[in-house]
Amino acid sequence: MARIDYYFTVLSPFTYLAGLRLEEIAARHGVDIEYKPFNIAELGKHTGFVPLPQRPKAKQEYRLQELGRIAAHVGLPINLHPAHWPTNPVPASTAIISAQMAGGGDVGKLAYSLLRAEWAEEKDIAQDHVIRECLSEAGFDPGLADRDMLSAVEIYEKNTQDALNGNVFGSPSYVVDHQVFWGQDRLDYLDRHLERNG
Repeated sequence: MARIDYYFTVLSPFTYLAGLRLEEIAARHGVDIEYKPFNIAELGKHTGFVPLPQRPKAKQEYRLQELGRIAAHVGLPINLHPAHWPTNPVPASTAIISAQMAGGGDVGKLAYSLLRAEWAEEKDIAQDHVIRECLSEAGFDPGLADRDMLSAVEIYEKNTQDALNGNVFGSPSYVVDHQVFWGQDRLDYLDRHLERNG
């Protein structure tokens, strides 16, 4: 059975705007998803990623226009200037990793809940109470926020290296059959690939 390796950072508005479409596609094709949150700052040192404040003004303005257009197209609310962005991505990322290891809940819903909290609900996803709330909403024990942190951090670092090894350079990226599909706007391409190769 094919597996989608889903590389993403919880800081990405484009990842938020993917909603739960990946999960719908995977369910339709009977494909598993491996959630692999990674360190975008570390990845960027090797892939040419330019932090937002360092991008030309025209690109910064275009990004805001594009985010607004995508949000309207997919029907998701978005705050283009969230109060708690950027924040420390490690607590939310390790919570996703710990939840995936523990099982018993919906990892896709957890990742989406954290992204929605940041980009639509004005919450700081580095805060323990926010992470616990999202874990509970997705059917996980909220106590996972405090467990196996060292193991989760090690996996977070490994995910970043795996992303580099797999030619991933941005978020969200979906890797299947050694092919990278970068961006929420490539989900239709991923869907067609699975249809043809399922």
